[in-house]
Amino acid sequence: MAEGFCKREDEPWRLLEFYSGIGGMRYSVMKAGINATIVEAFDINDKANDVYQHNFGHRPHQGNIQSLSAADLDRYAAHAWLLSPPCQPYTRQGLQKGSEDARASSFLTILELMPHTLKPPLMLFVENVVGFEKSDTHSKMIELLAKTDFVTQEFILSPLQFGVPYSRPRYFCLLLWTPGPLIGGDDTVINENEQSEESWNKMLNSCDPLDRFLEFKNINNQVEKESGFLHAISVSTANLMCQRKMMKQKDLTVAL
Repeated sequence: MAEGFCKREDEPWRLLEFYSGIGGMRYSVMKAGINATIVEAFDINDKANDVYQHNFGHRPHQGNIQSLSAADLDRYAAHAWLLSPPCQPYTRQGLQKGSEDARASSFLTILELMPHTLKPPLMLFVENVVGFEKSDTHSKMIELLAKTDFVTQEFILSPLQFGVPYSRPRYFCLLLWTPGPLIGGDDTVINENEQSEESWNKMLNSCDPLDRFLEFKNINNQVEKESGFLHAISVSTANLMCQRKMMKQKDLTVAL
């Protein structure tokens, strides 16, 4: 694995979107106003690629991700990889076979290729269902990335934590090629199921404003025009817990 390559401050982020589906990751990047270009998306599902093409005017590469080589990945010269691998091997209702499930193999293949690239990404973002963090796939991911000097920060977050009446906890992992921690000072997985005020304080104190880590265009206008997500991060613990209780009482939460 090479020492990586630099990104100029004024240069757009070059992103690879793996398991792109209908483009949820790409849409999030756009809504956040990040100065970024999706240099390629990958998905094996023909129907999902039809929707992606309709939404964004670009058809993802359709094929088995396991057929990619380190040289293929180098050609994209991507600064960051977005990965939302199949969740079926880790769901509570599934068989929970983890890495023994064939649907998990492509994700591990991508990670195993990284040490062989000449232009490895500066950053990775991984999303999956709750349960992934307890799987052997997760253990293998952490082991592989530790060998390539990535710093890891993991979260289990739900829209409820940000004042949105929707209960959908998900696992998120930020990985950055850096000598220091990404956000907090520990490697704790912060779980939205912890109900105490102390745990909420811990979550809020660990989540520094997103503009510290991401590039936003016209950030003040963006906050006013969009959902107010950045404001939601600074809401007090007491207000968040009050909102949560009210949402539960009014039965506003949406079942998964």
